[in-house]
Amino acid sequence: MGAFVRAVELGSISAVAREMGTTQPTVSKLVAALEGSVGVRLLERSSFRVLPTDEGVRFLVSAKQLLEAYDEAVSDLGDRVRTPRGPVRVAAPVALGELRLNSLMLQALEEFPLLQIELVLEDRFVDPVEERIDLAVRIGGALPPDLVARQLAIWPRYLVATREYLKQHGRPRRPEDLAKHRYLRYGGRDDAVVLTGRAGDVSVVISSRYRVNSAVALLQAVQSSAGIALQPSWMVNELLRDGSLVRVLPQWTGPSQTAHLVHAPRRRQPMRVQAVMALLLAHMPNW
Repeated sequence: MGAFVRAVELGSISAVAREMGTTQPTVSKLVAALEGSVGVRLLERSSFRVLPTDEGVRFLVSAKQLLEAYDEAVSDLGDRVRTPRGPVRVAAPVALGELRLNSLMLQALEEFPLLQIELVLEDRFVDPVEERIDLAVRIGGALPPDLVARQLAIWPRYLVATREYLKQHGRPRRPEDLAKHRYLRYGGRDDAVVLTGRAGDVSVVISSRYRVNSAVALLQAVQSSAGIALQPSWMVNELLRDGSLVRVLPQWTGPSQTAHLVHAPRRRQPMRVQAVMALLLAHMPNW
């Protein structure tokens, strides 16, 4: 039944085989055995993809409910000994994963010796249903209406630079002064930089000589005294505390980043997922 559901979700028998770590003929036999058991054809197969028949579409709803009920029953047995155990797949943006979540997931493994964690780092949105992700951390962007989303944190963006850069090039006194500095930008186009202060918002048009589509690379550029950049607080708070970086125009902030925890809707999360979720909710707002 699980092979059938995944074949419909992925549209491919071979994709299910790769996910299960087995062969395409094995998965085909599993689905064929299910069709023999229920007495109807559930999938239409072609050389390109598989699609559910009318009977398969109707059966899919019940099959998902049965699989979820089975998973909950197994999880309930594990919950009785109150020890999180088993695999948890967590998806997150690359920079957040490398700089923050990686160490938090290792902490989770120390706290829960029977837990297994796979951290999937992708800057694109990872669909928890399609890609079997238990928990996905999403920063910005529209939230899918068919998934459950819970706010994790709101992080302001700060203008930052090294003391060496400011000593060499001077310290901006007003937002407009940024146009005279080496402004480092995330992404591939020049547009206005919007800053918020006590008097409201200002928009400064700045032409950047250096742009990079990697948050980690942008931070490294700032640390090498190459210029000034807007960085989310979770990336730079520790560097500001130890003096590696300093805030520029500290009375001004950039647009905030909002992080959400996204997962597929279900009546009850297994204890292994609850344990990781609790760590994310406890730590991420303080970054």
